[in-house]
Amino acid sequence: MTALDAVPAREQPQHHLTLLSDLTPPSLERTWLTAPHPTLPLVATCSSDKTVRVYSLINFRLLSTISGGHKRSVRTCAWKPNIQGESVLATGSFDATVGIWRRWDNYGQFNDSTLNDDNEGRQPRHGSQPGEEKEEQGDDNDNNDDDDEEWRFAVLLDGHDSEVKSVSWSASGLLLATCSRDKSIWIWEDLDDGDNNFETVAVMQEHEGDVKVVCWHPAEECLASASYDDTIRLWREDIDDWGQVACIRGHGGTVWGLDWEAVENIPPPPPPPPPPPLFLFLALPIPLVTTGVPKERPTGSGIPAASAIPSIIRPTGTDEIWEEDTILPRVHELSVYAVAWSKKTGLLASVGADGRIVVYEERFVPLSSGEPQPMETDDALGAAGADSSTSASESTHPPTDWKVIAIMDGAHGIYEINHVAWANRADRGREEGKEEEVLVTTADDGSIKVWTVSQ
Repeated sequence: MTALDAVPAREQPQHHLTLLSDLTPPSLERTWLTAPHPTLPLVATCSSDKTVRVYSLINFRLLSTISGGHKRSVRTCAWKPNIQGESVLATGSFDATVGIWRRWDNYGQFNDSTLNDDNEGRQPRHGSQPGEEKEEQGDDNDNNDDDDEEWRFAVLLDGHDSEVKSVSWSASGLLLATCSRDKSIWIWEDLDDGDNNFETVAVMQEHEGDVKVVCWHPAEECLASASYDDTIRLWREDIDDWGQVACIRGHGGTVWGLDWEAVENIPPPPPPPPPPPLFLFLALPIPLVTTGVPKERPTGSGIPAASAIPSIIRPTGTDEIWEEDTILPRVHELSVYAVAWSKKTGLLASVGADGRIVVYEERFVPLSSGEPQPMETDDALGAAGADSSTSASESTHPPTDWKVIAIMDGAHGIYEINHVAWANRADRGREEGKEEEVLVTTADDGSIKVWTVSQ
């Protein structure tokens, strides 16, 4: 069965996904993730060959290869935001370390040597079976490539006991969150003292399984994490102490990742506004959208108010209730590994073990009688009689529905797609005066493909 068979005839996709280009030369090992640069037309791709490859989105060619800092697969990377004149990249590896790399933003003309493809004609290895836990391959092969002279290996952050699965910078760029197979989340502060010093500010160990991903809120210092224990947890700082403020339960499988909606995409609600929705994708083939609001506890209920002089116990007034907002149309047949929420258009893209790319659009619909059902959270288990005035399902936003607008089967042939990201289009084919976006997908065969979405 194709993905189109799962979509009703009257709702057949009206948009098209078109391959714009491959990023070349590709890695000869599995590639895990591609991170677009926040300001420059560049992307960084993590590979099982222990390197990070930096490609241009202008001509889709390799600019530089970052190597020598990790002893095993580079699983994840993230660009530091809000920095001028220099690019800073954090990398996380299966060797349990996090690397910080720096390079001055003087890319200028491309170096011919970085565009030479010496590996053309070699065959990539076959992909893994759908849904199985992925392990790196090729780590025993020594990487003898010299480090790119312009990339400076600044510091190695050591603390995790097992593979680092995700790294994420806060919106300010001052905090770096990392997570690992060791079930822990670490928050590091960049002291920005000119000596590349980082300070550990928190270690959270509430997850009961492999923590797959961490992701900072686009504007606030609020961290979301997703885990093999089937939960999503939210973390905030309170009086110099980081702690959990929400735990979303009830999922039937591993939560592989998550993404926040951009603040700019949210219609202005009546004050006070709720936080932006958090997009969750599971090991199940059904993406979900959930929303949440802070829960205000009455001071006369026998529970200490958040403003009370604290003990070492975190105030309960900061607990947040998160509810299921919608379930997106079921199109994927296997595990959904990644999703990307466009900050410009609000479109959602998902990829996974079935090799499909699916693009969704949120549309306004007439008000219906159906109400979203609350997801099971730690706080909600005992809040059946709580005041409904704190519910995120109140009509603070016009009712909407999600539609599938584009599908691509076998986007990377027989291989699983591990990651998807939106990036600004920068090639010569873009329309002048128009801000266009492209989708960048990363797959098991080492390939990275750039796609356009059009009607």
